[in-house]
Amino acid sequence: MKKLLRRAVVCALCLLSGQALAGSVPFADLARHMQYDKVKISPDGRYLAATTVVNGKPMLALVDLVKQKGNMVRPREGNQVVDLWWANDHRVLYTEGTKVAGWDRPFSTGEIFAINGDGSGSELLFGYRAGGPVKATHIQQREPERATGEIIDTLRNDEDHVLIGVTPWNSGADGDFTKVYMMDVRDGSKHPIATAPVRNAEFVTDNKGVVRFAFGWDSRAHLQVFYRDGDGKPWTLLFQGTDEKDVPVPYTFSRDDSHVYMSCTVPGAASALCQWDVATQAMLEKPVWSSAVAGLDGLVYSLDGLDVVGVNSMPAMPTTEAIVAGSDTMKAIVGMSKQFPGESVRIVSSTDDGSKAVALASSDMDPGTFYLWDAATGNASVLLQRAPWIKPDLMASMEPVEFKARDGLTLHGYLSTPPGKEKSKHQPLVVYVHGGPFGVRDEWAYDPYVQALATHGYAVLQVNYRGSSGYGRAFVKAGYGEWGGKMQDDLTDATHWAIQQGITDAGRICIYGGSYGGYAALEGAVKEPDLYRCAIGYVGVYDLPLMYSKGDISDQVAGKSFLRYSLGSDATTLAARSPVNQLDSLKANVMLIVGGQDTRVPPQHGESLHAALQKRGIAHEWLYKSDEGHGFYDEKNQAELFERVTQFLDRNLGGQSAGAGSP
Repeated sequence: MKKLLRRAVVCALCLLSGQALAGSVPFADLARHMQYDKVKISPDGRYLAATTVVNGKPMLALVDLVKQKGNMVRPREGNQVVDLWWANDHRVLYTEGTKVAGWDRPFSTGEIFAINGDGSGSELLFGYRAGGPVKATHIQQREPERATGEIIDTLRNDEDHVLIGVTPWNSGADGDFTKVYMMDVRDGSKHPIATAPVRNAEFVTDNKGVVRFAFGWDSRAHLQVFYRDGDGKPWTLLFQGTDEKDVPVPYTFSRDDSHVYMSCTVPGAASALCQWDVATQAMLEKPVWSSAVAGLDGLVYSLDGLDVVGVNSMPAMPTTEAIVAGSDTMKAIVGMSKQFPGESVRIVSSTDDGSKAVALASSDMDPGTFYLWDAATGNASVLLQRAPWIKPDLMASMEPVEFKARDGLTLHGYLSTPPGKEKSKHQPLVVYVHGGPFGVRDEWAYDPYVQALATHGYAVLQVNYRGSSGYGRAFVKAGYGEWGGKMQDDLTDATHWAIQQGITDAGRICIYGGSYGGYAALEGAVKEPDLYRCAIGYVGVYDLPLMYSKGDISDQVAGKSFLRYSLGSDATTLAARSPVNQLDSLKANVMLIVGGQDTRVPPQHGESLHAALQKRGIAHEWLYKSDEGHGFYDEKNQAELFERVTQFLDRNLGGQSAGAGSP
C-alpha cells in the first residue's frame, strides 16, 4: 500500500492548539492521550465544542467561529469531559469522567453539566453534587441524586429541554429500570416521561422526541426489544432473543416517522439493514443494505440529521456505501476523500440546516484531523489535529490481509511492518491479539500499541479470529465456547500463514495481547510450544474457572448467563484450557503485565500465574502497577510499558539489530 500523501497542517485555531514536536516519535509521545477527541458544531453553526487536553489538563474548549474567540472550561477536580451534546444553538451539555480504580479510562460520574457557547451560564444540572431551588412548583425540584444520567434526545424543536435517562446507583448488581425525564437545560428541573420495561435499557425516540423503543438484556443475557405507540401508551414486547435466535435491533426513525431502521437477518448475508413499518409493525422484505462479508459499523445521516443515507462498514478498509443516491452527505464525503487521498473520512457533526459539518479524516498512520466543511463552497478547512506531535510519515502502514483457517473459514486481519521495510521478508514478528473476545475487532486505524512495536523493528500481525465483531453475528457466535479451541487455532493458522508467506521465520515470533488477548498469548505458548519464542500477557485471563467467581462480569446474573454460553460451563474443560494449568508444556519466554486495581480481570489471574512460574523456577518478566486497572491509563505507565515490552522483544527476537529482514 502506498504511503499516504501528507499535508502541512496549520491550525486556524492556534489559541487552542499546541505546537507539533519535531523529530522521531518516542514512546512518551505514543503514550500521550489525544489532544482532541470529540468535536461538535452547534445547530446554527456559530460555535464549536471540543474535548481537549492542555498542558496535561483535560478541558472543554468552546470556540466562537464568528468572533474567532475561544474559552476553556476546566472540569471539576481534575475530571475530564467524556461526551457532549448541543442542546440548542448556544447551550452545550456535557458529562465528566474521573479515574476510578479498575478502569483504563475515566469512569463517568453520572453527572450532567451545562454551559453556554460563550462560556457563561455554567451549571451542574444533574447528579450527586447537584442541588438548589427552582421556581416552578409543578416539576420535580433539583436535588442531589446518586444516579447516572445520560442524554437520550436533545429535542431539536425544543430549545429549553432534553430527554435524559436516570439509573439509580443503589439498584443492585443487575441494575435498575431506567426512568426517562424531560429536563430543563437552564436549571436542571425535570419531570418524568416514562419508565423502561427492561433493566439498563437503551432507547430510541422518534423525530418528535417521543420515546418509542426500549431494549436491553434479560437475566439470561438475551436481547429484549419493547415498543410503544406514543407517550403514555403501554410497552409491548416486540422481539425476544433466545440462545438460538437473534432479534432485530432498532436504530432510528425515518424522516417522517413512518419507518424504523433496524438490523435484520438476510440469507447469505453477514449483516443487513432493513426498514420496519410502523403502521403494520412488520419488517419490509427487501433490505436497504446488506453485505456478504462485513458487519454494520454505523449509519450515515443526511447533513440535517433526519434521514439515513448510507452505511459504514469495515470488511478490510473503512467503507461508506450510499443507500440514497446523490445525498448531501455522500457528496461531501466523496469530495473530501478526493481532497485527502488515502484517509478515511467520516462526518462527526453538522448543523441543523446541513450548511456546515465537522469531518474527521484519519488513517492507519494518522490519528486524524478535524475539518470544517462548508456546503456553499464545498471546501474543508483545518480545525484541529487530534495528536499534532505524531508525524504520520514516521508511522508504520497497516496492510489488510486475508487467509483461510484450517476448517476453511475466511479470516481477515492486518499486517504492519517497520517503516521503510514494507517489502522486506523474514522479519521478527509479533502476533498481536485483540481483547474481548466478542464484540471487539482489530481495525484499519492508528493504534499506538501497534506503532510502538512496528516503529521499533517488529512486523505486527493482527487477526480478527472467529468471535470478533465486524463480520456479522454468525461469525461472532462461531467463537462461543472456543476459548483455547478454534479461536486459538485461528491464531495458530495465522502464524503459520505468515511463515509460509515469508513474512517471518519460525523461531522469530512472539505472541502478545491484552485481556482475552493476554489469555490467547499464554495459551498459544502452551498449546503450540514450538511455535512462539516468547509470549506477553497484558491484564490477561489465565484461569478460566475463576471467571465465574472473580471480576465484574460474574457480579451480574446476566453476566453469568453470558459466560455460560460464550465461555462454556464445563469445569474440567475450562481448567484444561487454562494456561496456569499447562505450564509443563511451556517453552517460550514470558512477560506478564498486571494492573493491581483491575476489576474486569482481577490481578489474581496474573499473580497466580506469576507464582506458578516462580514455583517452577521459570524466569520471566513482571510488570505490575498497583494503581492501574484493566489496561494502563497513566501516560508515564503506558510509556514504560511500551519500553519494557520492546526491550523484552529485543532480547528474544533481536528486532532492533536483526529486524531489517531481506529485501
